[in-house]
Amino acid sequence: MNGRVAEEDRQGPLIYLMAGEPSGDVLGARLMAALKRRTGGRVRFAGVGGTAMAAEGLESLFPMAEISVMGLAEVLPRVSAVLRRVRETAADVVRHRPDAVVSIDAPGFTFRVQQRLGANCPVSRIHYVAPTVWAWKPWRAKKAAALLDHLLVLLPFEPPLFERHGLTTSFVGHPVIESGADAGDGPGFRARHGIAADAPLLCLLPGSRAGEVKRMLPVMAGAVAGLAGRFPGLALALPTVPAVAGLVRDTVARWPLAPAVVETDREKYDAMAAANAAMAASGTVSLELALAGTPTVIGYRMNALTWRVVKSMVRVQFASIVNLLLEREAVPELLQDACTPARMAEAIARLIEEPAAAEAQRAACRKAMAMLRDPDMSPSDRAASVVLGCLRDDDGSA
Repeated sequence: MNGRVAEEDRQGPLIYLMAGEPSGDVLGARLMAALKRRTGGRVRFAGVGGTAMAAEGLESLFPMAEISVMGLAEVLPRVSAVLRRVRETAADVVRHRPDAVVSIDAPGFTFRVQQRLGANCPVSRIHYVAPTVWAWKPWRAKKAAALLDHLLVLLPFEPPLFERHGLTTSFVGHPVIESGADAGDGPGFRARHGIAADAPLLCLLPGSRAGEVKRMLPVMAGAVAGLAGRFPGLALALPTVPAVAGLVRDTVARWPLAPAVVETDREKYDAMAAANAAMAASGTVSLELALAGTPTVIGYRMNALTWRVVKSMVRVQFASIVNLLLEREAVPELLQDACTPARMAEAIARLIEEPAAAEAQRAACRKAMAMLRDPDMSPSDRAASVVLGCLRDDDGSA
């Protein structure tokens, strides 16, 4: 037994990681890389993750895709399967006896595992990415405090929302800072896609889910039709993701002005760098555009009934994180009934025709981005530092 313990000490602490969706998989992979950097490779991993975490050395207990479900319609048929995976994961945590459990976003899965552990696993319980209690369902802050020992958050205004319930909370910075969105090759994108250096280029980002694409692309198509006559030689770039790429290509095949459809993050960031302006569905992509310095108009439409429900529950004034951070509408937002082709076209035209308006937005975005980063560490390095600090709190050593 002593020999086994000594061998484990040489290999370093065991961190049990749980991610339940692609964005969490990327975040988990960056955390794993940072933990390896900060321990000189003396760290071990177990848990549940996707391809990005696998590339960093995680052998997932089961394929993460089995629990990557989003909407109610997708969840209901798979409830029993997901709950079975919750039980299996909790049992696996107990079997491994890790030094810490780090769950990443996806609270529908990860919080259920943390709750099921109960007193069976007396280790540091850490969660990465806070529930958006500032937007809706504020009671989730108290629930998180009952489950966790430490919370890692992405936004600077989040810690007090959880600390008031006794949960130790650390702002580590937003992962968009490490995305590479600010390092796009605009001239290279134009050259690859046959777009003249002086042609006005509009970047269209209709969302990553089928429902978003079906609602936003018609609005964008109408806006493009209005802009094409106003800006001769207008070119379009349309970054998308593999899950909806077929739907996107089928839809834009009928457009008079064909966009350059691209699917990788690298091409997306190159398109952002090349574009004079962007139309984007509300979401993380708005932060990528802010980091890239691409003047943007945010739009979003949802089912009318869903909109009424969401509107009654949401507790914030803005959809864009940039606007929330700055407490003003620095990036135009056109939501639901305001999200029309005519209004979208007019807002975009202003950003293209008025350099002062475009530069004012860029300056505002630079200010907001500075609020999302730690001046001394990358978000993943800061998160790794906090995780290792939790281990020291437990046993006096990293």
